[in-house]
Amino acid sequence: MKKALITGITGQDGSYLTELLIEKGYEVHGIVRRISTFNTKRIDYLFHSRHYNKKFFTHYGDLTDPNSINRLVLEIKPDEIYNLAAQSHVKVSFEIPNYTSQVDALGSLYVLEAVRNCCPECKVYQASTSEMFGGIKGEIPKEGYDENIPFHPRSPYGVSKLFGYWITRNYREAYDIFGSNGILFNHESPRRGETFVTRKITKWCGDYLANPWETPPLQLGNLNAYRDWGHAKDFVRAMWMILQAPQADDWVVSTGETYTVKDFVEKCFDWMGKEIHWEGEGINEVGIVDDKKVVSVNPKYFRPTEVDFLLGNSRKIREELGWKPEYSFKNLVEDMMENDSKNRE
Repeated sequence: MKKALITGITGQDGSYLTELLIEKGYEVHGIVRRISTFNTKRIDYLFHSRHYNKKFFTHYGDLTDPNSINRLVLEIKPDEIYNLAAQSHVKVSFEIPNYTSQVDALGSLYVLEAVRNCCPECKVYQASTSEMFGGIKGEIPKEGYDENIPFHPRSPYGVSKLFGYWITRNYREAYDIFGSNGILFNHESPRRGETFVTRKITKWCGDYLANPWETPPLQLGNLNAYRDWGHAKDFVRAMWMILQAPQADDWVVSTGETYTVKDFVEKCFDWMGKEIHWEGEGINEVGIVDDKKVVSVNPKYFRPTEVDFLLGNSRKIREELGWKPEYSFKNLVEDMMENDSKNRE
């Protein structure tokens, strides 16, 4: 039986990946950071499920503590490690750049060092990100960002992840470690954190369905930011496929379609059977439904340096590994809206 170790197991991707690996017969171990409040909501049901609990184990550890990572890798001796743990909120990374760098950059180094010293045959998946590309207007490749496009990160999060990307490549070349980077574009789900824009929108829509005239307007930042949004279930399947490849490599994972934040809002209102129209421009732009202002722009959500446009070109993983997304943009919105509208109508 294969053993997998997942950092960041309590997150959106970690929970879906755990389900996938157990279905494939793995024994799954996850690292949980010990804090004063429980943060295991996404995986709690696994402890009580007869189907999952016999193959699922958690351990206290912290990606900023190399000793704990070394200890766990030595004890578990996993066949595969999925390094998903991160401070992954881009806007927050500007406010806590030091902590973001410790987790996202040095954390990836600690994982690789633990593998080199304790379990050199272990395969390592490093969660890289489309934020490394930067998405600057005027520099957008016609067919989208692929594995050969130069990086230009525009946040402490993107810069820290770029270190993780390069240190993974370096250990692959220097020590022959099977270390692969998955350069994942935006992926969402009902398990997405509520401070991320997509979940913030669908959660607000659930409140709006319950009390349309008492719900204050939804406040958003850049309505015109383009993102290549997919479903987390599709993307964790790509993670697993990346570690089953014959050789370690770097892979872009994306849907190949891009939509604005405003498009996402409109799809949510379509799902609710409402038509939203827009008035004003820039920070004065508002969304109107039934003569009521439902969306407004708040500059506090702007980033110091904005990523204008992200579109991924995932031809390589589609042709070489046979991956393709099963969820469309419409399916993604429907899944999130159905979840956040339960028991609120």
